[in-house]
Amino acid sequence: MALRFIGIDPNTDGDHCPTVWVDDERQEIVIQGWKADAALEEQARTAGPLPDTEAVVRIPARMAQIIREAADAADTAVR
Repeated sequence: MALRFIGIDPNTDGDHCPTVWVDDERQEIVIQGWKADAALEEQARTAGPLPDTEAVVRIPARMAQIIREAADAADTAVR
């Protein structure tokens, strides 16, 4: 797996750093964010189960452009 760095939270403090990458081989977007608390996980479960192999994470809305860039990069990798 070769991750291609796309961007990091522009307001990072260097320690808590939501980050976005694209895995070109698997054609996936990879996101590092803050772990959801139990209350948020419970709200997310209203849409369906949360398997042990999955997680709910939070990232700040200010990273929307970085996520768009990752989505475009992943889409380009598919073509």
